[in-house]
Amino acid sequence: MTQVTDHGGGVRSIRVPIPDNPLGTTLVHLVDTDLGPVLIDTGWDDPASWDALAAGLTACGVSVAEVHGVVITHHHPDHHGLSGKVRKASGAWIAMHALDTAIVRRTRENRPDRWFSYMADKLESSGAPEEHVAQLRAARTARLSTGLPTFAPALPDREIVPGELLDLAGRRLRAIWTPGHTPGHVCLHLEESHPAALPGNGRLFSGDHLLPRITPHIGLYEDPDDATVADPLGDYLDALERVGRLNPAEVLPAHQHAFTDAPGRVRELLAHHEDRLTGLLALLSTPLTAWQLAERMEWNRPWDQIPFTSRNIAVSEAEAHVRRLVKLGRAEAVTGSDPVTYVAL
Repeated sequence: MTQVTDHGGGVRSIRVPIPDNPLGTTLVHLVDTDLGPVLIDTGWDDPASWDALAAGLTACGVSVAEVHGVVITHHHPDHHGLSGKVRKASGAWIAMHALDTAIVRRTRENRPDRWFSYMADKLESSGAPEEHVAQLRAARTARLSTGLPTFAPALPDREIVPGELLDLAGRRLRAIWTPGHTPGHVCLHLEESHPAALPGNGRLFSGDHLLPRITPHIGLYEDPDDATVADPLGDYLDALERVGRLNPAEVLPAHQHAFTDAPGRVRELLAHHEDRLTGLLALLSTPLTAWQLAERMEWNRPWDQIPFTSRNIAVSEAEAHVRRLVKLGRAEAVTGSDPVTYVAL
């Protein structure tokens, strides 16, 4: 597979590998500006990923040291992981939406064992069986006994403000807030004519919000100190419709490949989530916990073949969907249930 793709008009993408992940690669986009190259996302913090990013930049005729800035679509490690190394090598600024910067700051400031405790509590409240929660407790105990390493992703030094143009000399790149996959996920609209004169409104760097063949995970990214009940799926669906109305000529996502017909892909994703919500309502004819819902939902493999970490992600997505049903008045939490069960109305 070609490592670098030239999309024309001073935009190229570099395939940066994600270790041990079925997605395979992150597409790191390189945008030429009058003050030097700017990266959109950076890839996973791994030696092989770093080597691939550096080699890709070399193939584009630049070095890591020449990178002027880094724009991050969202805080996930396959997007933000190498940002700190890029900044250390080049002095580049790093920009991110304030809500995702807040998550990065919490990650840097909180002790890792607090995360284990929080996750264990969340899993118990979702109805996870004791044998599953016990694995998390065992991992926490093992890490405490050997000393918990500090995970400190790079703290951004610029804020991406939705609706505003980013400060990129010679380019018109506007931030579009698209929460759901993360609270501060942004797409980036390049408000310039398509280099191949494709019909539509410029090009869209879509991060994980809009992908050509897969649906992004919609989960929960909550502050343990904030009791607000979020509706990430509702946020995601609203943002999808905004992106569809934008009607870009081409979408440049962070995974898989570039594609056209963004409104058509948006319609497919809206239909997918409506079908999923309808299926959950049928399951909720009797009260179920979020864990029981996840066990019964349709995934890309049978539940008994889904590994431990992926089950945590699945139950988070199940809860995001059931929260949407509650918000729409189509389901409710059963009063007094512990762990909480939900039932269709």
